[in-house]
Amino acid sequence: MHELGIVFHVIKRLENLAAEQNLQQIQSVTLELGEVSGVVPEFLEDGWKWAVKKSPIMENAALKIETLPAVSFCNVCGKTYGTVENGKTCPHCKSEDTVLQTGNEMNIKEIEAC
Repeated sequence: MHELGIVFHVIKRLENLAAEQNLQQIQSVTLELGEVSGVVPEFLEDGWKWAVKKSPIMENAALKIETLPAVSFCNVCGKTYGTVENGKTCPHCKSEDTVLQTGNEMNIKEIEAC
């Protein structure tokens, strides 16, 4: 369960941002989570509920997760396709010369704070 380490990293980053921007309270955080990032949203949410209580500036902060779809690009035919549905094989030309374009990232998209 590496999700707890991710939660601590996000909280630390937001605490630093709050200190830089003189924020008093962070009310919510929206994370973009890639469909094939390897992060389990339910574990992330469980770790979040526990960890934010340890940070006075974030103790009531809600976590919102937006899933980013996994999309691959085929180097042979130049088309994109859904990675989860088709894996590494392009559904258009059956080539395996493909590259994951999006879907393995995790970003802090937005925070609500005062």
